[in-house]
Amino acid sequence: MRLSRFFLPILKENPKEAEIVSHRLMLRAGMIKQQSQGIYSWLPLGKRVLDKVNAVIREEQNRSGAIELLMPTLQSAELWQESGRYDAYGKEMLRIKDRQDRAMLYGPTNEEMITDIFRSYVRSYKDLPLNLYHIQLKFRDEIRPRFGTMRSREFLMKDAYSFDLSREGAEHAYNRMFAAYLRTFSRLGLQAIPMRADTGPIGGNLSHEFIILADTGESEVFCHKDFLTFGVPGEDTDFEDVAGLQAIFDKWTSRYAATSEMHDAAAFEAVPEGDRVSARGIEVGHIFYFGTKYSEVMGAKVQGPDGKEHAVHMGSYGIGPTRLVPAIIEASHDENGIIWPKAVAPFDVTVINMKTGDAACDAACEKLYGALTRAGIDTLYDDTDERAGAKFATADLIGVPVQVIAGPRSVAAGEIEIKDRKTGARETLTIEAAINRLASGN
Repeated sequence: MRLSRFFLPILKENPKEAEIVSHRLMLRAGMIKQQSQGIYSWLPLGKRVLDKVNAVIREEQNRSGAIELLMPTLQSAELWQESGRYDAYGKEMLRIKDRQDRAMLYGPTNEEMITDIFRSYVRSYKDLPLNLYHIQLKFRDEIRPRFGTMRSREFLMKDAYSFDLSREGAEHAYNRMFAAYLRTFSRLGLQAIPMRADTGPIGGNLSHEFIILADTGESEVFCHKDFLTFGVPGEDTDFEDVAGLQAIFDKWTSRYAATSEMHDAAAFEAVPEGDRVSARGIEVGHIFYFGTKYSEVMGAKVQGPDGKEHAVHMGSYGIGPTRLVPAIIEASHDENGIIWPKAVAPFDVTVINMKTGDAACDAACEKLYGALTRAGIDTLYDDTDERAGAKFATADLIGVPVQVIAGPRSVAAGEIEIKDRKTGARETLTIEAAINRLASGN
C-alpha cells in the first residue's frame, strides 16, 4: 500500500477527550473516529488491526473444535421473554419496536438465540459435544462509556456457546475454551491471568475473567505472582485430551487470583507477602458454565443413550476484539506511539523514502516495495512528500514493527537501513540483503 493513496488521518495534537494512552494513540494514529457517545467508526488502519486480531481468535477457536456461524444483531424479544431475561437484563439492553409493533432488541449477547438454533436441529446425544461461535457486533447501553473502544456501547464480540449431555462434558468444554483463551492472548502479545469472577446476568456458578495487568485497568485485581511466569499451552495442545486439559486448568487455578467482586481478603492474606500482586486490570475475555439454565426453560433437550430426554449443559465464552486492540496498545507503547506485536500489526514493514523525487531514492524504494509485496510481505510505502522527520514520526506513531529507511547517502552506497520499532536497533544492509532478510521473515 502506498501511503499517498491510503486514508490515514493523523492527528498532530493529543485529543482532549482521550483519558488513557490507548484512546489517545488510536485517535492520533487515525484508527478510529467517534460517531456518538460510545460508538466508533473503525478507519482503515484500525480495521486492519481489528481484522488481524479476529484472525488469531478464529484460528484458536477453530483449533479447539469450535464451529463458526453468524447470528443477527437484532433479536426478537420473545426469546428473551421465554428465558426470563427480557425484563431482568436492565437498561443496558436497547429495546425497540419494528413497524408491525413487534418488540425487538439490539442483542447484548446471544444465549437465547443460540439455544433456539440448537433446539431446532439437535435431537440426539450423538450430535454432541457441540460448540458454536461467531464474531458479531453487540450493543449495551452503558451508563458511562469511556476510554474509547475499551468501554464502548457498540462493540465487536466473539461469543461461543457449548452444548454437552452432562456436567462432566460441559466442564471439558469449559477447559477447552480456557486453554484456547490462554493461547489466544499469548499470541496477541498479552499476558492474561484467569481470575474467579462474578457471573452477572449471564448466570451460572463457574466463571473466569481473563485479565491483563495495566495501570489504566477498570478495577482492582488480586493474584499470586507465579501467574507472571506460567507457560501457556503449546501449539501441540490436544483438545481431545480430557486429562491434559484438566491439568492445564488445575495449574492455572492453583494460585490465588480474583477480581474485586470475588476477592477474599483473608485468602489473599494467606499468600506470602512477597508473592502478592495487587494491581489494576483490564478484562479481555470472560467464560461461563451455567448448566441447564437456558436449556430447561427453553426446551433444549436431546435423547440420551438411556432413551430419555435430557436438558443439555451449556457454557458461553466471550472475547471482545474491539476491547483487545486498545488493551494491546496499553501493554505495548512508548512516548512515540504504538508498538504492535507482529501478529496484529497493520503492516509488516514500512518503507520510508527520505527524499521523494530523488531518482535514486525513488528507484530503490520502488525496488524494495515491489520485491517485498511480491514476497507476500504486507508493506506500507511512505512515498509522500513530507519532511523526513514527519515520516519518522508517523512510522513510530502507527507502530509498524519494521522500518526500512532509504536516504540519498545510503542509496548512493547501495545500502538502506532497517530499524526495529520495538527495540530501536538499526542495521545497515545492501538493498538485496535487506530484501532477502525481510522476505524470509527474519
